Amino acid sequence: MRAVTAAQMRAIDAAAVARAGEVALMQAAGEAIAMLIDRYARGSGPVIGIAGPGNNGGDAYAALAAYTGSRRRIVYGDPVARGSAARDDARRRARIAGVEERPFPVAPDGLHGAALVLDGVLGANARLPLDGRSGALVDAMNAGGAPILALDVPTGIDPTSGAVDARAVTAVATIALGRPKLGCFLDPARDRAGTIWCAPIGMRDDDAGGIDEPHAEVLEPAAFAALLPRRPAESDKRSSGAPLVVAGSTQFPGAAILAAWGAARAGAGYVTVAAPEGAAAALRAQLVEQVVVSYDERDPARAVRAILDLTNRCSSIAIGPGLGLSEGFGEIVNGVLAGSALPAVADASALFHLAKQLGAYRDRALVLTPHAGEFARLSGKGTVAPSDRLARLRAFVDEHGIVTLLKGRTTLIASREVTHVNPTGSSALATAGTGDVLTGMIATLLAQGLSPLDAARAGAYWHGRAGAVALARRHRGVIARDVADALGEASLVAPATELVRLSG
Repeated sequence: MRAVTAAQMRAIDAAAVARAGEVALMQAAGEAIAMLIDRYARGSGPVIGIAGPGNNGGDAYAALAAYTGSRRRIVYGDPVARGSAARDDARRRARIAGVEERPFPVAPDGLHGAALVLDGVLGANARLPLDGRSGALVDAMNAGGAPILALDVPTGIDPTSGAVDARAVTAVATIALGRPKLGCFLDPARDRAGTIWCAPIGMRDDDAGGIDEPHAEVLEPAAFAALLPRRPAESDKRSSGAPLVVAGSTQFPGAAILAAWGAARAGAGYVTVAAPEGAAAALRAQLVEQVVVSYDERDPARAVRAILDLTNRCSSIAIGPGLGLSEGFGEIVNGVLAGSALPAVADASALFHLAKQLGAYRDRALVLTPHAGEFARLSGKGTVAPSDRLARLRAFVDEHGIVTLLKGRTTLIASREVTHVNPTGSSALATAGTGDVLTGMIATLLAQGLSPLDAARAGAYWHGRAGAVALARRHRGVIARDVADALGEASLVAPATELVRLSG
């Protein structure tokens, strides 16, 4: 599903209006919003809509008109505002349905006791900074104490860049209408959007037309389920995926163990770990179902030959977690990747060793998985500001032609053609070793035949879901092995509904 800019959304919306009509689209939007009201309402108070003068305000009227629950319904709006035919129709239907209408301004205590507030002030055509009236409405909503459901975009954030006004709504959830807005996934706006839902209401990705930049996508549950490989009935252990994990060191054996667990729990049938002799005993004590083969890192040329011999019986490579930063390990990393045509994922120490030789891997079947600090070194252009992540990643991938996964709460995965915005990340993953698990997962997905881009975006999405499952099981104290152990449950996807839950 496209994650769109404001300009792309205007094009998609115009095409949908031409097909179905604006009144029908707003009615569909109102019905979708109404489905979420009781999910987020708290207590027995009224549901209150804050209706701006445009179609976003019309969506608030439409939602309260469509809501069939028992709660009292109130909408604040401008009594003299003349909107589109669709907004006027929604307002008329709300009155017929018994929705109480009150004029602006919102009284200081007007929202106290509300069960839920619908933020329909500005929507996807917002411009920052906010004008005085919009800012005052934001202040009233935030001070009211009720949960806020933002319609399309929380008021006060830029739908394209994710920039946040000094006065911005903090929503418990946002329901995107038609297509999710790119800015809602990006920092600093991500904190304001809450759980992100989408009501497709008949809109189409290809209606963005020639407005292609940036081309961003967000994986939805059904698409994730379709990406995950399924084992044929006649599978054997190697045809089910046989990744080779080149990882670990005497100092950091645990990284190799976690990468191997991630690979196995992602569905690999045969995981081989190549580790330095000094780490092999620790790995064998933990890895019962996986094969550990040792090499002598003091003789890099011989180590490379030994590892490349293993690749003849494997179908992908994961390289880097827990390896050292010495020149010898650099020879091993580059020797293995240069000497094998297998698809590979490189993380951690491998990124350090690849930084000066990226030209050799241009357009290879390779995934790089840096966090912000590693990306700063890898790109050679210094620290990455949160607001610059998307542009910096796009520039890097355009230059080097390598699929790159830039880790963060909103992980970004880019190829030459597209950037995928991962919606499932959370603080549950903010613990040592979860990146090693992800590396193993991506290696398995590569071994099972996914392209580097698909393996990276499916891996990131699945990893985030597993973090949420692990947190639900433990409530606190999630560690990396919990994430690996949660992968089976996290692979399950609920049946599709009229609303698509994208995050949270």
